[in-house]
Amino acid sequence: MKSPAPARRLPDSAEPAPPSTLIIFGASGDLTKRLLMPALYNLAREKSLDPAFEVIGVDHIERSEDEFRTYLTKSMQALVSEGGGEFEAKALDMEAWNWIAGRLGYLAGDFEDPETYRRLGERLDKRAGESGHSNAVFYLATAPRFFGMVSEQLGDAGLIKETEQGFRRIVIEKPFGSDLASAEALNRRILKVAGESQLYRIDHFLGKETVQNIMVLRFANGFFEPLWNRDHIDHVQITAAETVGVEHRGRFYEATGALKDMVPNHMFQLLAMTAMEAPNSFGADAVRSEKAKVIEAVRRWSPEEAVKNSVRGQYDAGTVRGQPVRPYTKEPDVSPDSNTETYVALKLMIDNWRWAGVPFYIRTGKSMSVRRTEIAIQFKRAPSILFRDTPAGMPDPNLLVFRIQPSEGVSLRFAAKVPGRTVRLGEVDMDFSYSDYFAAEPSTGYETLIYDCLIGDPTLFQRADNIEAGWSAVQPFLDSWAQAGDGVHLYKSGGSGPTAADALMKRDGRAWLPLNPGA
Repeated sequence: MKSPAPARRLPDSAEPAPPSTLIIFGASGDLTKRLLMPALYNLAREKSLDPAFEVIGVDHIERSEDEFRTYLTKSMQALVSEGGGEFEAKALDMEAWNWIAGRLGYLAGDFEDPETYRRLGERLDKRAGESGHSNAVFYLATAPRFFGMVSEQLGDAGLIKETEQGFRRIVIEKPFGSDLASAEALNRRILKVAGESQLYRIDHFLGKETVQNIMVLRFANGFFEPLWNRDHIDHVQITAAETVGVEHRGRFYEATGALKDMVPNHMFQLLAMTAMEAPNSFGADAVRSEKAKVIEAVRRWSPEEAVKNSVRGQYDAGTVRGQPVRPYTKEPDVSPDSNTETYVALKLMIDNWRWAGVPFYIRTGKSMSVRRTEIAIQFKRAPSILFRDTPAGMPDPNLLVFRIQPSEGVSLRFAAKVPGRTVRLGEVDMDFSYSDYFAAEPSTGYETLIYDCLIGDPTLFQRADNIEAGWSAVQPFLDSWAQAGDGVHLYKSGGSGPTAADALMKRDGRAWLPLNPGA
């Protein structure tokens, strides 16, 4: 008999997700062991999952169910001992993990073989007979080349058909396509076998508390929204820096690069949450429609403008967290003369009434000095007339920073008088941290999204038009880079990126916020 989930506080006003079976294609992969299993573990600790919840892992590796459970148990223990990733637990709660492990099943099979889906269907039918429900979520934690094919196989096997006994949903990871044309083709392919309401295109950044808090901070506080426009904001910086290199993902990264891997999904979702208009409700379609409008308003640069407003970088040898790092071109499965970017910086403009003339600067890179994702809103400088005859000098502009990871929170920088007989200005930070104020525990971001998928709330997932608008906005950069054939700018591992990215900001009289600790 399966034990009940360990007692733990469920998030306020949330009910446990309905009984369901989560089928993970790619169950032996890195995503499953590093993010999905930790997220399920955290959901179990919260008692957010129904006692009848079950997981079936599907992969080509031949192993028994006991071997599968042992494999994931060891990987969870390793994550706790290693630290430094998105799963930041200090110790493994074995009661919670055993609750999950006892619900793990496994099916060995080839994704391209219809027999795999026939056997999966038999297991789901048996499960429905035992539990009285047929709720199932198919999670495609696979290489992108399998997204369309697995979806079609599920459709051909009749596994996506919904009945009165339960729902059927598909979760699709990123990158969704490799350019605008491929994203449109993939959408058409999948929508032939499943309805849009059944598709959950996932971006785990949207599961972070601070990302969701952007809307609350903007629209629930009367003193922010009146300032959230071109009249008061000078520019916006969005940063996603990683300390890790490509590790064992060289083959994937060679075909993808930093722009395709991060910008149309992660970075544009952060941009959309920052720049969107207020939706008329928190309904899924209302929120997603406003986000789509923002991405559609991103200016499409000409080929010449795209080259001018972008920087491609590639990490060279260096030191990260005291450990030596080899150049990208020395990584496994990477060409020694590779021109693939591991860093990208872009200048974007949003052509609508609210943001006319306000630049949005985006940067993301691997093998950097720190792991940090943040959105920085720099306000326009206050008039300095009052201080021109004092030692204070010109006041620095105010800065609002949303910290997405690793420590979620919000800080506001403003000027204050330094104690003394004369008027001198100093910068001070008003800081809010989720972990301090709400005693919130670290999460991967997948907890919210898996839970939302199980309860059928698509608000934080991307619609087809969201995906295609993102690819449309980055297509000019892809096209111009392909035409120019320029090499990438090398940057030292453990640094802040190529100097060309600094020049991109400097020509506008601006500068990136420093990444290096203490800088």
